[in-house]
Amino acid sequence: MTFNKDRSAGYLANHMARLFAQGLNARITEFGLSPGQFPALLVLWKEDGLTQRELVKRIDVEQATMANTLIRMERDGLIMRQRHPADGRAQQIWLTKKAKDLEFEATKAAQMQNEVALKELNDEEREQFLSLMQKVIKTLKES
Repeated sequence: MTFNKDRSAGYLANHMARLFAQGLNARITEFGLSPGQFPALLVLWKEDGLTQRELVKRIDVEQATMANTLIRMERDGLIMRQRHPADGRAQQIWLTKKAKDLEFEATKAAQMQNEVALKELNDEEREQFLSLMQKVIKTLKES
């Protein structure tokens, strides 16, 4: 049996993710953001003041990856850290005004990228595609 990358779910998902990231990057660079920062921003725009551990769990990335992302976000003036009032070992991550002010335009850019990527799918196909992706992600998390 020969491996065919064009019939490999893993290869295609990775390729699609890279293309999404490239498109998103082109749209959000003007705001001083990178695709790697976007997942943390999406979570913090919904619930500010989380700890790094909570962000890692919600975004499902490695601790070291999140630590590096937060360092860059702090350097770029997007977040500030404060000692957690109930746990002296933890720090809460808070969005700066700069980051809060970017929410509308940045999420609009992400929506535009999704529209471009899914424009050849009708509404039913879009729903099916998203549902199937969520199902695969759930299966992979549980395995």
